[in-house]
Amino acid sequence: MANIKSAVKRIDVNNKKRALNQSYKSDMRSQIKRVEKLVEAKDVDSAKSALQTTTKKIDKAVQKGVIHQNTGNRQKARLSKKVKELA
Repeated sequence: MANIKSAVKRIDVNNKKRALNQSYKSDMRSQIKRVEKLVEAKDVDSAKSALQTTTKKIDKAVQKGVIHQNTGNRQKARLSKKVKELA
């Protein structure tokens, strides 16, 4: 455990940031899985609408710095490719 006041504060801030980052990442992953499940079920309309919300979640994670921009673009491209192949 840290003894210095600034180090204690830094630990608290890091823990809060980590919790926020985990929530953004978890939400994003859940949406990705939802789209993939809809693609497996061959539900075109629901997959398209879910893809829109997933894209927003991925963009938000990129904006917050939780994931790298290239990673976000790659995930969006893969998902949209799956949905287009379904249609």
